[in-house]
Amino acid sequence: MQTHEIRRRFLDHFEKLGHTPVPSASLVLDDPNLLFINAGMVQFVPYFLGQRTPPFDRAVSVQKCVRTGDIENVGVTTRHNTFFQMAGNFSFGDYFKREVVGFAWTLLTSPVEEGGYGFDPERIWATAYLDDEEAIQIWKDIAGLPDERIQRRGMADNYWSMGIPGPCGPCSEIYYDRGPEYGRDGGPEADEDRYIEIWNLVFMQNERGQGTGKDDFEILGPLPRKNIDTGMGVERVAFLLQEVDNVYETDLVRPVITEAERLSGRTYGENHEADVRFRVIADHARTAVMLIADGVTPGNDGRGYVLRRLLRRIVRSARLLGATDPSMSRFVTVVRDTMAESYPELVEDFARIESVAVGEERAFLTTLSSGSKLFESAAQSVTAAGGTRIGGSEAFVLHDTYGFPIDLTLEMAAEAGLEVDEDGFRTLMAEQRSRAKADAQARKHAHTDLSVYKEFVDRGPTEFTGFDELDSEATVLALISGGVRVPTAAAGEDVDVILDRTPLYAEAGGQLADIGTITGRGLRVTVRDVQKIAKTVWVHKVTVDEGQLTEGDAVTAHTDPQWRRGATQGHSGTHLVGGALRQILGPNAVQAGSLNKPGYLRFDFTYQGALSESQREDIEAVTNDAVGSDYAVNTFTTGLDEAKEMGAQALFGENYGDEVRVVEIGGPFSLELCGGTHVQHSSQIGPVTILGESSVGSGVRRVEAFVGLDSYKYLAKERALLAGLATSLKVPTDEVPARVENLVERLRVAEKELEATRAAAVLSSAGSYVDAARTVGTVRVVAAPAPAGVAAGDLRTLALDIRGRFGSEPAVVALFGDVDGKVPFVVATTSGARDLGIAAGELVSSFGPSIGGRGGGKADAAQGSGSDAAGIHSAIDAVVARIAEIAS
Repeated sequence: MQTHEIRRRFLDHFEKLGHTPVPSASLVLDDPNLLFINAGMVQFVPYFLGQRTPPFDRAVSVQKCVRTGDIENVGVTTRHNTFFQMAGNFSFGDYFKREVVGFAWTLLTSPVEEGGYGFDPERIWATAYLDDEEAIQIWKDIAGLPDERIQRRGMADNYWSMGIPGPCGPCSEIYYDRGPEYGRDGGPEADEDRYIEIWNLVFMQNERGQGTGKDDFEILGPLPRKNIDTGMGVERVAFLLQEVDNVYETDLVRPVITEAERLSGRTYGENHEADVRFRVIADHARTAVMLIADGVTPGNDGRGYVLRRLLRRIVRSARLLGATDPSMSRFVTVVRDTMAESYPELVEDFARIESVAVGEERAFLTTLSSGSKLFESAAQSVTAAGGTRIGGSEAFVLHDTYGFPIDLTLEMAAEAGLEVDEDGFRTLMAEQRSRAKADAQARKHAHTDLSVYKEFVDRGPTEFTGFDELDSEATVLALISGGVRVPTAAAGEDVDVILDRTPLYAEAGGQLADIGTITGRGLRVTVRDVQKIAKTVWVHKVTVDEGQLTEGDAVTAHTDPQWRRGATQGHSGTHLVGGALRQILGPNAVQAGSLNKPGYLRFDFTYQGALSESQREDIEAVTNDAVGSDYAVNTFTTGLDEAKEMGAQALFGENYGDEVRVVEIGGPFSLELCGGTHVQHSSQIGPVTILGESSVGSGVRRVEAFVGLDSYKYLAKERALLAGLATSLKVPTDEVPARVENLVERLRVAEKELEATRAAAVLSSAGSYVDAARTVGTVRVVAAPAPAGVAAGDLRTLALDIRGRFGSEPAVVALFGDVDGKVPFVVATTSGARDLGIAAGELVSSFGPSIGGRGGGKADAAQGSGSDAAGIHSAIDAVVARIAEIAS
């Protein structure tokens, strides 16, 4: 049975049982607890916690999931996958244990011709929580399972939670016995390779507290209602029904391996090492495609870093298999073709998906070439010196300077039989990685308690009047302080205010929230920010300036007209810039994010490579042409499918409702799904000045611009600057660029001449160092401070020149500089010294502590830097002492 058919049968089965089909949520959910959605129930958490009233009592979904906690294990065994599909049925206070067991048993064991999966009932086992006698009896009653095929298991196995505070409960897992050829008898407790878990029925009835493991958290109490949350692993069911050994051989995964076989000329199944690489490619290609489709782009932290790591592991695995040509396009194409039946958006958005993936491959191939050579050099130096560990500084340089990921360094080191000073690397990376660590830590906390807002979410959305007016009469529905409703708020207090209607825009779609005031009899309140709860309830964050604000007050909400005017200019300007980008760069320049506020906009878009000066000028010109055309700005509401058919642009990864608002500027020039505020005619935007263009991630560029009065002020400032330069250079303004270019070229020539003079002066001192060399045993040694003011680059040149003057005679040169508190050093050895067992890289460790430094290199030359110039003479003594030990 094909995987798409398994999905279809699951959905059909539960729809017939009164479940509402719910589409898969994006892998990137607006939930601070999760990097990616990792379970089918995530989008339903507010319903389980009672924070929101579900619009249905029963639901069914097949949820896209990604788990990346064990990327290193992917491919090593056949049990680990980063992307998988979780089919689930859910009950919100409707049915419970008896019904869910019956529903699952019927689907699993009904004949194929009757819509079931046709599993042999005699090979199905179940587990239950230790004291869940009710579940055990239900399995006996409904499925007729004997005692020996129902196993009791503890909290770690049969008490489910998301791993963080939130809903939880005992569970009952369903296993399928693959037979004695796959392992020993004894059920799931004995062998989970033979007995494969296919479905977990969670009796979601409690709320858990803090804890780090699967069984060390406190049960805080019961949930408002008893719920059901189940998860059936679609891929696991697929490999059982397709009668293959594991997920990697199923119909949706094996084609990627087949493509890797074609590209590499290798055969899957030949040996374990190659098979691991085949499986890495197959798993990561699927995950990467699905992440990119949901708006993730490669980056250096958070979700972007995970995607980058997956894509780079694909590239390296393919090359290690022998596929030397770029292959990413072939892999993502296979994923699209196999997955499109269930995920048609992969076809619609494939050009962008392929562009992002191939762009990262191209960037990494450059990194891989240079980084691999540097790694091999470092590894050879360690081996030549008799060591087994690559220093943290070498790993840091590979990562920080050459973009070589630490996990790749660790993998390559392991393959070479070496270790890496990972602790040293982590210390050096602390500053660069602090953002990512803080982000990851921030995600590991309890779900924000939104129960105080539940009444208002259930009441219906706040009426937003701001499209038509800037001032609206309203009623104060609630005041909230510190997560608790309060009856009043006095002057000087900060409080959250919920109104029944408001003209103030809540932050969304890249547009910052309006600011304004709320007034009443003897009352004045400043509105600093407006945010949405559950995308429907406007929450005004305010400070009471005068009077007392009371729940139930009749008030007037006022939008700051100057702020709104600037905000509409910025937002409409963003749409025009997007239209100009698509006109100049083509349809693959798709929006990847935006921010607009009074006088300013930024627009992120997918594109490979920096824009040329000509392209930037064209984008600015087309944008301002649209402003000057005085296009009418029209808005209307229509169905999502109808809007897409019209060609309306949507932000990828965004979840839209069935009804959407469309903003049209200039007919086909700009047609976008948007809920923001806009000008009425494009001429009201005013001039748009592109400030610059930059990279914000692999395959994602950013344009920033001023609009309206801020654009005028910026241009006036630039004009004044140009006029000042013209006066200083005594040339007309139109000749300033040529004059500046001429001055820069003359300066460049002067700097080269100065550099040549300095280098000659440095090298002129080489003879005196040779004359002053001491003899240690049979080795001539130059260990001394460098001439004052010698830079690190010149220091290496000088050391190598001195070494060259000794010929093949055993000699060591160690020079130490003192530049702005830093101590750059270079150690060089002749072939005669190396024949005696003296290696430059090994000498570094002998004197490094004296100057608070570290470094590395090969046996013939090594360099690095320290921080304690006072230790230079002690370092010189340490070098001499170490040479004496070796040469004696």
